[in-house]
Amino acid sequence: MASTSDIKNGFTFRHSNDIYTVVEFQHVKPGKGAAFVRTKIKSLSTGKVLSETFPSGHKVDEVRVERHKMQFLYKDDMGYHFMNAESYEQAAIGEAFIDNPGMLREGDTVEVLYNTADNTPLTIDLPQYVEMEITYTEPGVKGDTATNTLKPATVETGAEVRVPLFINIGDRIKIDTRTNTYVERAKN
Repeated sequence: MASTSDIKNGFTFRHSNDIYTVVEFQHVKPGKGAAFVRTKIKSLSTGKVLSETFPSGHKVDEVRVERHKMQFLYKDDMGYHFMNAESYEQAAIGEAFIDNPGMLREGDTVEVLYNTADNTPLTIDLPQYVEMEITYTEPGVKGDTATNTLKPATVETGAEVRVPLFINIGDRIKIDTRTNTYVERAKN
């Protein structure tokens, strides 16, 4: 058991029959009354972010986790197959554990968060930015670049991203995997 004094960003614990990780926290000592900890916690099963307040000294059930670098190999009817970069062990992980599977290419390295008690995967963290090639988009019309208008474009994995009008087929772009949005043209 851990207490609220152990809470920090990335701390993983069991709460309300689910496993949560701390996204943001703040220890508050008001002038009058007892101290407390205000947190934003993310459910590792649903991805929902909640605001929760715990009284100072409150006991929480800590979940011990390990992070493993794994390489994405392929996808089939059993799920997404990954290989541990150190031990070369392979694991099939369901799509529900991946926040944005459309941004995952074969050979990409991801970070998998495992619960050490039963060695089950909790989440898969993709790199924050990935570079992908545009495989299809409508051509931009000359003179339409003065506004911040976006158009749909398909990238090499088949995912759709909204891009500015000046982006064409064959261009490489940088994409934010958390929001699935265009960031910039990739530097060569």
